Amino acid sequence: MKLQDVRCNAYAMPLTNPSFPRGPYRFFDREYLIVTYRTDLDALRAVVPEPLELTEPLVKYEFIRMPDSTGFGDYTESGQVIPVRFEGAEGTYVHSMYLDDDAPIAGGRELWGFPKKLAQPKISHEGEVVTGTLHYGQALCALATLGYKHRAADRNAVLGSLRKPNYLLKIIPHVDGTPRICELVRYHLQDIVLKEAWNTPAELQLFRHVIADVARLPVLQIVAGQHIVADLTLGLGEVVFDYLGAGSNRPALRRAPPQRELVNVEG
Repeated sequence: MKLQDVRCNAYAMPLTNPSFPRGPYRFFDREYLIVTYRTDLDALRAVVPEPLELTEPLVKYEFIRMPDSTGFGDYTESGQVIPVRFEGAEGTYVHSMYLDDDAPIAGGRELWGFPKKLAQPKISHEGEVVTGTLHYGQALCALATLGYKHRAADRNAVLGSLRKPNYLLKIIPHVDGTPRICELVRYHLQDIVLKEAWNTPAELQLFRHVIADVARLPVLQIVAGQHIVADLTLGLGEVVFDYLGAGSNRPALRRAPPQRELVNVEG
């Protein structure tokens, strides 16, 4: 393969058969279970990076069912997003995400910088209750229960929430282990078609786990529950802050240790 061929085809890894296709990434019948809860302010301060600003000590725990998404397929996701402010505009910071499909894990991390890990989230409709669970292996890490479609939500308010900017901390290491990319990325959900929006009573339990550490932001009080179904496009991102830019005191590269010379012991 010629050098120019590598440059022209370098989109994602592996070069000759990437783990995910090019966009756009359109989601149909994307189902959200969202439990908003109050948490410990010091715990939030420990995980939300500057220059993002906290607005109040709230977390939105989400279970998202994506049965039909272009390029990424059929999968389920779970995680925590945090209301923040950046340059005077309100938005959300994506703190954690756990899902069960390789393509959106690879694509999410490589393209946008989503903090995605492999786990087993699930949404189940059980009579008059909708249940969301997150397992990591055999361990239960999160359990949410919501009433089924109790009260119609304000559609304009829901659309306004979905249209707010979202923020990610994208980190790509150099080959020596130092950060090569460390950026605050902003993205938007686009072309939203809101199909259903409901307010509902909700409960949420988070369990301590060494890898799926959702309990790092403990539940102090349940604030609200929502059940949403929408079609939308996941827009590509833009870099709004470079942590390794000028004046950032970028860490020096660590040089790999020299290889030891091989000794011929034959004969």
